[in-house]
Amino acid sequence: MKLLKPLVIVLLILLPVALFGAQGDGMQKAKTIDELAKKYDSSTCKDCHADVHAEWEKSLHARSIFGPAEVGRTAATIKTTIENGLKDWPSSGVNKPEDVGVRHLMICAKCHLPQLIEAEDSVAQEIVKNLYAFKEPDDQAARNLQKLNIGCLVCHQRNAIIHKWKFGTPDKGAVYGSKDGEHASPDFAKMKKSPYMKESILCGQCHGQGPNFDLEEPTQCATLYGSYNFAYRAEGGTETCQDCHMKKSKLGHNMQSYRAMGQMAIDMKVDAMAYQWRDVVTTTPAASVQIELTNRAGHAIPDG
Repeated sequence: MKLLKPLVIVLLILLPVALFGAQGDGMQKAKTIDELAKKYDSSTCKDCHADVHAEWEKSLHARSIFGPAEVGRTAATIKTTIENGLKDWPSSGVNKPEDVGVRHLMICAKCHLPQLIEAEDSVAQEIVKNLYAFKEPDDQAARNLQKLNIGCLVCHQRNAIIHKWKFGTPDKGAVYGSKDGEHASPDFAKMKKSPYMKESILCGQCHGQGPNFDLEEPTQCATLYGSYNFAYRAEGGTETCQDCHMKKSKLGHNMQSYRAMGQMAIDMKVDAMAYQWRDVVTTTPAASVQIELTNRAGHAIPDG
């Protein structure tokens, strides 16, 4: 493919302080699920941003630990990670669910709940108890898990600044967007511009470049940002994650993926020909079907 214009690719190494944040240093850590949920409560945002909040409530970000509301798939997968991963790894220190601490859950929470690093092990234990207790999507254990999520303050406050040596750590009295100004909120009176809010690297913090090598036990999960950089961008692509998953999809902060965006992401061409196959005096109905799939997305499919 002919490049549209010269590209400069910057390779970024995101150290633990970038993803986990410096907020945990010198800060009183949450002791319960409710305390951690309160620190990142986005409910007041809907007073002024009702439409955006309604979009977000439909997204998986709103249930990042529990997962799809009808099945709780993410919660079940984290439980499987404990049973078939942590308990089987001799040096993990986990022999039973009661041994699981924050550092163990971070192999999943690094992306599904990065603010967990700001909590004590008692919160990890409370999460684990609810993981093993939930049976139905609307039981109490499920509701407890759904208190924890990737809400407004994770993207627009906690993770809004990536290069902290250059831009400093996020101002705890501000929310971050695409411009500076006043913000009508008793808790966040200022609005500050983040250099990343419209850039794919904001999403790349979690939808990353492959193995999380900065963890004690590297995990392989999301790889979209890597294929986006090294395939799509390297071939001259210019659109960002936000362009497709928010603007073109017209889903805004719902940010769906495969369920809602299949027609945008894949071109399908099908040619079929029916005929009768004859073997001496016996005829059998048959068909020849050719299917051509073309990936139009700016990254590999599938993912996760």
